[in-house]
Amino acid sequence: MIFVNLAVKDLNASMDFFKAIGFEFNEQFTSPEGTGMVVNDRAYVMLSVEPFFKTFIKGKELADTSKTVEATVAFSAESKEDVDTVIEKAIAAGGISTGEAMDQPGMYSRGFYDLDGHQWEFVWMDMSGSVS
Repeated sequence: MIFVNLAVKDLNASMDFFKAIGFEFNEQFTSPEGTGMVVNDRAYVMLSVEPFFKTFIKGKELADTSKTVEATVAFSAESKEDVDTVIEKAIAAGGISTGEAMDQPGMYSRGFYDLDGHQWEFVWMDMSGSVS
């Protein structure tokens, strides 16, 4: 399994944001300090409030996401339309677009910044080997 961990300022606002774009949460891994956002049965994004998150990063500071990108979290989509749908939902829920879509033969992606400034990408790739 993989667990991506991200610091958030307001857990409830973050949960509402990600629910609005279609994610669900595992109540077993949810407390006032954080939650487990389900990507699939093998991957979670753990959203932790900043004070709790800091207990895991001894000797370092949190990234200032208004100035830096600490990581890009990317997910695959079933189609170009699915990419656009997720991004449009994210923007409607308060996210900020990262810019124009990247539309290349066999690959299409768009991104957004969430409420805490983390960068997310949704990507469709033609895995059939044909170029579309």
